[in-house]
Amino acid sequence: MKIGITADHAGFEKKEELKKLLKEHSYTFEDFGAFTFDANDDYSDIIIPLAKAISEGKIKKGIAICGSGVGVSIAANKFPGVRATLITENYSAHQGVEHDDMNLMCLGGRVIGSALIWELTETFLQANFQNEERFQRRLNKVLEIEKNNFKEIN
Repeated sequence: MKIGITADHAGFEKKEELKKLLKEHSYTFEDFGAFTFDANDDYSDIIIPLAKAISEGKIKKGIAICGSGVGVSIAANKFPGVRATLITENYSAHQGVEHDDMNLMCLGGRVIGSALIWELTETFLQANFQNEERFQRRLNKVLEIEKNNFKEIN
């Protein structure tokens, strides 16, 4: 599984640390930026390439880091098929995937430390959607909401 990662200036340092750990643990990933620290970049611009890749099915799971994780979460959820969630603890890192088919974990580089980021990353990446009837039924309802709302907008 190919993973996508991205960060703005507030998450840049944590993303670079995460890249090293992903390499050490033999994960395949693509860095969608930022590629250099720029104190004036915006999370809304940084999330676009990764969110598009997830929306188009090119990336199965992604990790986005901004200051709080809130901005990238809001922006990413504007793309069809992206189910981005701010994660701050371990239970939601796996439950969001298992029950809700979350495909983009959003983290706050200014509010959680490197050790917790790695723990959440491992949990998120190891989790799989539990294709039980109740979870699929709920996901189908969410997908229908998305389909109807995107149809109205476009």
